[in-house]
Amino acid sequence: MIKSMTGYGKDIVSLDNTSVTVEIRTLNSKQLDINLRVPAFLKEKEIEIRKSIASKLVRGKIDVSLLIEFNDVETAPVIDKSIAKHYYSQLKDLAETMDQADFNNYLDIIVKMPEVFVQKELEVGEGEFKAVTTCLENALTAVDNARSSEGADLEVDFRLRNENILELLDKVESYDKQRVTKIRERILNNIQKFIVDPETDKNRLEQEIIYYIEKLDITEEKVRLRNNCIYFLENLDNKESSGKKLGFITQEIGREINTLGSKANDSDLQKIVVLMKDELEKMKEQLFNIL
Repeated sequence: MIKSMTGYGKDIVSLDNTSVTVEIRTLNSKQLDINLRVPAFLKEKEIEIRKSIASKLVRGKIDVSLLIEFNDVETAPVIDKSIAKHYYSQLKDLAETMDQADFNNYLDIIVKMPEVFVQKELEVGEGEFKAVTTCLENALTAVDNARSSEGADLEVDFRLRNENILELLDKVESYDKQRVTKIRERILNNIQKFIVDPETDKNRLEQEIIYYIEKLDITEEKVRLRNNCIYFLENLDNKESSGKKLGFITQEIGREINTLGSKANDSDLQKIVVLMKDELEKMKEQLFNIL
């Protein structure tokens, strides 16, 4: 069972006076790359949160946003009166200096000044962090399900491409016998044109013909290509998704297809090889997104 590295998940957990929201987006990446945004008062829990994410999602570019909203009065920001009085004194002096002594709308200005509102130091209790953990697990499960769903669609495409390559390989089989015969006849005809010495060693010529035909033999490549295609299908059925391993197998498939092309020496077979390469490239493009 294969999984995509692309996914999305979101969950919201509410307590009496607290709301936790976790939103996760994932994209493909060669390594695990976690971009985690958490409130400052949760920094001491960041390592634990990262471990949970890594154990579930394994690989990919992972963007996680964790938000906690407190809805009770006790956690609301408070006014720093000493700072507010300082701003008031400064503004009043400025107004008098600029002959604006009758100006008195100071509060509208003061509440917009820096550091007038101070956020109380927040702490996350056991109950709140349990809500964070639950919310995170739910969002991770949603992402994992999305990855599995997209992976299932990609698996259908991989099987189709693989089957197309095997069908093209069957066509290679039918052309191969004709190809060898044509090569042999072509070599013999060419040799006959250049034989002028009746004492020419015909046995030696025959040995050279056999040598060149063997050089052009593609039997081993056909066997290895078929075995690699079957091995690819076997790995699609594994319980654990392994995009890297599937990528290595497609490299071997590509190597055998390229060797077929270089040894074919036949226009009909070259056309089949081109079609095989096209199917393989479509597989490779999708494999970049497999976990």
